[in-house]
Amino acid sequence: MANVNDVAKYFLFLVDPEAGDLISNLKLQKLIYYSQGFHLAMHNTPLFDDDVLAWDHGPVVESVYHSYKHFGSNAIQTPDGFDDSVLTETEKSLLKEVYEVFGQFSAWKLRNMTHSERPWLETPRNYPIERELMKEYFKGFISE
Repeated sequence: MANVNDVAKYFLFLVDPEAGDLISNLKLQKLIYYSQGFHLAMHNTPLFDDDVLAWDHGPVVESVYHSYKHFGSNAIQTPDGFDDSVLTETEKSLLKEVYEVFGQFSAWKLRNMTHSERPWLETPRNYPIERELMKEYFKGFISE
C-alpha cells in the first residue's frame, strides 16, 4: 500500500512546468481523491490508508493539506530527489492515468466536479468519505 505523501509527491513529479503545468494544493487534493476512488473501484483495496475528508472545497487528505498549505493557492514546487521506486508499477500506472485525465483541469474545475459527485455530496462536512461509497461510485466509470 502506498503512503499518501508519496502519492502527492508523485503527482508533483509528473508536472511539466515548461508545458505550463501547475498543481496547487487544491488541485493536488482532488487528484489524490480521484486516485483513491479509482484504486478502490479497480482493486477493491485502498491506495493509501489516510481518510479523505469532505471539506467545504471538496475532498481533502488533511496531512497532505498541511504539508503544502504554505504555498497557498500558488503552484507547489516539484520536490527534489523524489524516488518513485517507493510506488509499485501498478500504483504509478494508475496515478499517471489519473493525471492524464484529471490533471488537464484547473483546481476550481476539479473542485466543482467533486461537488457534484455522490461521495462528497452524501458526506457531512469535515467527516471521512466512506471508502465503500467511493468504491461504488467510481465503479460506475470503469469497464470490467
